Amino acid sequence: MPCLLVVDDETAILHAFRRAFGNSELSLITAQTGADALNRVREQKPDVVVLDINLPDRTGLDVFREIQSGDARIPVIFITGHGTTDTAIEAIKLGAFDYLLKPLELDQVEEVVERALEISRRMRTPAITSEEPFQEEADLIVGRSPQMQEVLQGHRTCRRAGRHCAAAGRNGDRQGPHRPRDLPACRRAAGPFLAVNCAAIPDALLESELFGHEKGAFTGADRRRIGKFEQCSGGTLFLDEIGDMTPLTQAKVLRVLQDQTFERVGGSQLLKTDVRVIAATNRDLAELARQGEFRSDLYYRLSVFTMTLPPLRERGEDIILLVRHFLRTFSRELGKDVRDIDSEALAILTSYGWPGNVRELQSVVKQALLQATGAVLLTSFLPTSVFGGSKLSPARDGTDLDRLIDDGIQAADERLYGRILETVRRKLVARALEETSGNQLRAAKLLGITRGTLRSELRALGISVTRQVTPPDAEQS
Repeated sequence: MPCLLVVDDETAILHAFRRAFGNSELSLITAQTGADALNRVREQKPDVVVLDINLPDRTGLDVFREIQSGDARIPVIFITGHGTTDTAIEAIKLGAFDYLLKPLELDQVEEVVERALEISRRMRTPAITSEEPFQEEADLIVGRSPQMQEVLQGHRTCRRAGRHCAAAGRNGDRQGPHRPRDLPACRRAAGPFLAVNCAAIPDALLESELFGHEKGAFTGADRRRIGKFEQCSGGTLFLDEIGDMTPLTQAKVLRVLQDQTFERVGGSQLLKTDVRVIAATNRDLAELARQGEFRSDLYYRLSVFTMTLPPLRERGEDIILLVRHFLRTFSRELGKDVRDIDSEALAILTSYGWPGNVRELQSVVKQALLQATGAVLLTSFLPTSVFGGSKLSPARDGTDLDRLIDDGIQAADERLYGRILETVRRKLVARALEETSGNQLRAAKLLGITRGTLRSELRALGISVTRQVTPPDAEQS
């Protein structure tokens, strides 16, 4: 169970957090002084800390620095009044996760804490490794196929390029290093490292996420926000799925890469930064640039050094290593005792095309483990998506979505791509809300997104939510 530590000497603030998280799957602990907070951190090792700027015995910044020196992986969220906002912004520049303004709004509290918990979980999850011995530079990558050996050779070249702090791009199925410690000779190795998934953040919010915004810049901008380019000065910013970035945002990123300057949304002050950018995509940026769908000048800026990672379908012999690795990892996670996989099941997995690459393989193994009984993973436990013929024909299942695609192709609908995406998003969001009786927090967790992202989707899709409340006597019947 994740643990949240709230440090504040105001009883009302502590009560607000108990109201927000008292009934959630979260262990909530509190402290009212800096000394008590540090003791709690050492003894109970919380996943996230919410910290008031002003404490009776010391400042919140002092407590934050001590927490960082002990375990820099703990996201710290500051609570601040309007008079101490500048201090909170300074804390963010020093590495704090975010800040909350008094008086607290419970929806915002839940959203920020949820994001911090997700970051904490990801930081504590080991990178993909194999229990079999690998060379030092290969210990983050599972795979011994010739294609992956070429990737490892490219990784060594990348380390040499990193000494000069060049920007780098990666293309293909991501299963490898991109963190600053992977480039130890670079002066940025000790600097901050942040990642942004350009495909997961709505376009209207991505600009603010990258460059920040001033208070009042747009509806809902009730405070200044420090963007990732500003937070990462002196370090590294990883832009995942950069091929999905809109032309307007591409132009602004290009400006930063050219002269390391930018302005916050709604601001006029020219800010300087010193950031190395690493970008990844599963799309062919060169082809997109030729088609005019991606800025060619930005493409050339990003392609100073590139690594192309082969899709899983091109390295079938690595599937066996990956399956066994995921079996070990997810068996521990799910409390299962599955130690091996049936040869027939393994043959099915190695012959499948894996359009979703390693992420799809992870999902398939986890689904199979949830169905498994006994110590061996059998064919009958595998999800139907990896079968052809009698169990499932993945390309055609007779759904309305298939008919919509066919009709659009026959009609040469130029807006087909957008229509299909909107249909899928609408069905997925509506189904998650139906499953959770309209509870947006639970629906967001079910979809693997933040509550804020879900709200943005609801607004974009024009979906209104009505909570379903079960009477107490109905629960008892």
